[in-house]
Amino acid sequence: MIVTPALARANNGNWQTAQRWARMLRSHYRVRLAARWDGGDEAAMIALHARRSAPSIAAWRQAHPTRPLVVVLTGTDLYADIGDDAQAQASLALADRLVVLQPLGTRSVPPAWRDKVAVCIQSSPARRTLPKPARHLRALMVGHLRSEKSPETYLAAARRLAGRADIRLDHIGGPLDPTLATAARACMADCPRYRWLGALPHADTRRRIQQAHVLVHPSRMEGGAHVIIEAVTSGTPVLASRIDGNLGLLGSDYEGSFDWGDDAALATLLQRCRDDPAMLPRLQMQCAARAPLFAPDHERATLHDLMHRLLESRA
Repeated sequence: MIVTPALARANNGNWQTAQRWARMLRSHYRVRLAARWDGGDEAAMIALHARRSAPSIAAWRQAHPTRPLVVVLTGTDLYADIGDDAQAQASLALADRLVVLQPLGTRSVPPAWRDKVAVCIQSSPARRTLPKPARHLRALMVGHLRSEKSPETYLAAARRLAGRADIRLDHIGGPLDPTLATAARACMADCPRYRWLGALPHADTRRRIQQAHVLVHPSRMEGGAHVIIEAVTSGTPVLASRIDGNLGLLGSDYEGSFDWGDDAALATLLQRCRDDPAMLPRLQMQCAARAPLFAPDHERATLHDLMHRLLESRA
């Protein structure tokens, strides 16, 4: 059983993780995927999101006290909810294993539960880099308009770069916060080289990542952003906020990082990517060195080993 609070309609990271894991596990197991557990005789449960899946986690543990329960910790779990939300904290206690999606996530788990933690780095199939325009730098942000993704930082950087006709900033993401959507529309009106494209199908988004010179990921909190992995495995370097969820994927010394919320630093990095001929190649080299971590075979092996060990221990 895989429980995820976000299904296909949400088109977000939780859904992408859940459906990918379901595909990977179906080679050895029958898998059911749903937004909540409504009773059943499955051998094990994987639940994404300690707080939002808390009712399913509690119901599973009550119905099946000895069957394996894996709780996958999202960014809002790690960097918000488990600090003060009773339901999220209860999920930590009930789980047999806690999965984090990048190695720095472990240090946000309360010490009492760290011996339960397993790291499973997400993956994405490699894709070729598509041709980039020579006359301008194409930056791309992929993230719904909500506070956790910090689109305000991207919008403010676009305004700082309004005089640079050779730097274009595209933005893919749904209008989850009406105030942020209004801000994006205002930025488009004031800055013609910023384009908010709204929510797009995953295939279209992936193609645009391949075509961009650089992906921008300014988030406030992340469990381990899959879009960074998609960029790296497409040969597209990343500019990312200096938070654990990003540096756990890119490396603590990654040159293309900036302090969260620092739109001036982001604007400076974008200008360096355009003006310094060595900047993009350096970032590409750093990203290429991380790419083997994101191979699908690596994620599949980690996931199967985790489930095999848990099920064998209860046999």
